[in-house]
Amino acid sequence: MSARYRCGDEAATATPDWLWLRLDATRLRHLPANWTLLVDQTRFDRIAIIVATRSGTVRHAHLPSDLDRHWTPGGLLNFSIQSPGRDIQGLYLGFRNIDDLTLMRKIVAAPSSAAAANDAKWLLLMGLFTGILLSALLYNLVIHTGQRPAFQRWYLLWVSVALAYGLVWTNMAAFVVPGLVGPSAVRLDFVLVGLMVAAGNMFFFAVIEQGVLPRRLVLAGRSLAAAGAVLGFMAAADRWLPAVLTDRLLNYVIAGTALVVAASCWIAVRRGSRVVWFYMVGWGPVICVFLARLARNLGFVPQNDLVDMGTFATLAFEALVLSLAIADRFRLIRQELDVARQRREIDIAEAKTLRLAAHTDFLTGLANRAGFQDSAHALISSRTPFSLFLIDVDFLKDANDQLGHDGGDALLRAVGLALSGAAEQLPGARVARIGGDEFAILCPGHQASEEALAEGLAALQGETWRHADQNRTISLSIGSARYPDDADALDLMVQNADLALYTAKRLGRARHCRYDPLQRALRDLQVEFTGDADAALERGEFQLYLQPIVSLATESLCGYEALLRWNHPRHGLMTPDRFADVLVAERIGLRIQEHVLELALLQLREHGDRIGVLSVNFTSAQLAGPRAAKRVLDRLAHHGLPASSLCVEITEGVMLDRASDSILANLRMLHDAGVCIALDDFGTGYASLVHLRQLPVDRIKIDRSFVAGIDQANGGTMAIVRAIVGLGRGLGKVVVAEGIETEAQGLRLRQLGCQLGQGYLYGRPSPRLLQSDAPSAAEVRPRNTAGQVRSFVVAH
Repeated sequence: MSARYRCGDEAATATPDWLWLRLDATRLRHLPANWTLLVDQTRFDRIAIIVATRSGTVRHAHLPSDLDRHWTPGGLLNFSIQSPGRDIQGLYLGFRNIDDLTLMRKIVAAPSSAAAANDAKWLLLMGLFTGILLSALLYNLVIHTGQRPAFQRWYLLWVSVALAYGLVWTNMAAFVVPGLVGPSAVRLDFVLVGLMVAAGNMFFFAVIEQGVLPRRLVLAGRSLAAAGAVLGFMAAADRWLPAVLTDRLLNYVIAGTALVVAASCWIAVRRGSRVVWFYMVGWGPVICVFLARLARNLGFVPQNDLVDMGTFATLAFEALVLSLAIADRFRLIRQELDVARQRREIDIAEAKTLRLAAHTDFLTGLANRAGFQDSAHALISSRTPFSLFLIDVDFLKDANDQLGHDGGDALLRAVGLALSGAAEQLPGARVARIGGDEFAILCPGHQASEEALAEGLAALQGETWRHADQNRTISLSIGSARYPDDADALDLMVQNADLALYTAKRLGRARHCRYDPLQRALRDLQVEFTGDADAALERGEFQLYLQPIVSLATESLCGYEALLRWNHPRHGLMTPDRFADVLVAERIGLRIQEHVLELALLQLREHGDRIGVLSVNFTSAQLAGPRAAKRVLDRLAHHGLPASSLCVEITEGVMLDRASDSILANLRMLHDAGVCIALDDFGTGYASLVHLRQLPVDRIKIDRSFVAGIDQANGGTMAIVRAIVGLGRGLGKVVVAEGIETEAQGLRLRQLGCQLGQGYLYGRPSPRLLQSDAPSAAEVRPRNTAGQVRSFVVAH
């Protein structure tokens, strides 16, 4: 039964530190001997009980450390009174330094049998509570052993704190820690309540699907969670802070948390959250019980043990429901992970495909420039010695012109297949197509590997490939350099191999040249010449030298060929092969070509009657463009010269230019106007016969390399020269032989029927006409026509 108590002047003892309560002893009369006084746990320094009977007064005083034998389940202190209720005339309960009476729930006097029955209820309830929460805790510890989601971590914290709170509040923890009762248990309860509210709040906002709740509401809920945790510790610090104030603040935070969670549940339901239903089912009873406890703590409703028992029953129920929510959440996460894993596998496959495509040449299936650079950088990073081969496919344009672009593609595929076959015998060798007609091979290993690959590539020269029922041969120009002997960086390696490739092309193609430091020195010298060319034009250092062309039958003069020379102040008189890069530099090359053409036309204007026909070497750039031929004819007209006085000499390389259609149209226009067209260096290329059919050619010039071996018994060039002369005469062309140096060569050529010739036998190139005091070309100043013509003249 409950006993009333009153305080004040009627208390048995009044001291500044003690607070005494006088209980209504009249309500104890029906209690037998050895009845039990149950006192709610609160915070104090000492507790005392005074029992006044007819036979005398008995006082029982206890320190908090003495309460380990005076606790009972349900959060109560248990004191046994031996006197029967009818003998008791006065009953007083005193506390020294109690925090506040408003924080005390109840004081109960009950027979021992009733107290034992109440203890059994609490033991049964807390047994079920402990079993359920431990099961939930262990289940969630093993359900996901990897990286735990945030909501599961908060749930594990909440279950742990709720279990500790239940055991401490009901004094069940005293079975393990006997002294954890009385004031120490109450202080720990405040801490656990604050942490439990905070963990439960954080779990809610973590388990709800992302994006369902407004950001501000989530922030408010988390702020209340942090406040609850802090206030729990503050409420436990009753020795330093006001006990009533901190307890009230903690209760207000709990009420605010309930309101925020309720508003969040309402929003989540409206927005279609699935998890919120589990939360509402689990937390609904708990929130109701906590609101009932809050109303009791604030004094709005009387004390009832069912509220306390319901608290732990609903916490156990919540633990079960939230475990189901977590299981459902994990099911959704597992589905999301499966989808994400499938998407990731698809992304990896697509990325691999894209990376392979990004590093693969679509035509040949070999690595492309990006793949080549990655492989080369990997070799350099690992300090692996390797050789770099740069390979150009000769005459690809001819294949495109004659067989169509399908034929050109077939040639590139054939070359790629052949290069792969040559490289597959060497471990680690990698082939790539890095440009339109340019391939590269990375050959790791020592010098022997490089030599073996060079031999394999040499065997490919002249190999037959077939397309559209036509058999054609492969011709490759190859340059190579070695890491780290020739360079220690990829860019420099490529430059050096490219210099070697340029040398191979200059020497006639279809060959391999290895990088030599002299090639770099020559390239640097060419760069220097390019920088000097501007000043050379102003100083008149570019000059024309004239070499006579004679009739082999009569040895009479028929004309001259204009040859360009540079009278350099430091390097002396240089031929174009020493400053060729200057002539292909776009800006300065345009100015040089105008200068040279103007010098040639001035020579014709001044000495045309003595020169006859003046042959000038033209390049593809000079003949490209829709108005190139007209500009040449305009210059002839400007100087008052007939078109027949000029002979335009071109090489087969001109026809290999990308602007070949435009060049051919301009050559026809010049030919129709009366300008003589000569095909220079005939016989050194594969497509010269085709060019004879396409071009309006008047003359064909036999290359000096054939003439040099014509008088040698085993030279093998006599038959070639005889075929060229016969072909030219059969087509009605005038045949001119270059490089005639001996009488025997001239006699042989005359006997073969060659009409014209030039060479040292008849005269060396000279700035003056034969037997003439004509002024040198350096003394002639052309008119300023820079920018008028976009081509230039290369004279040999």
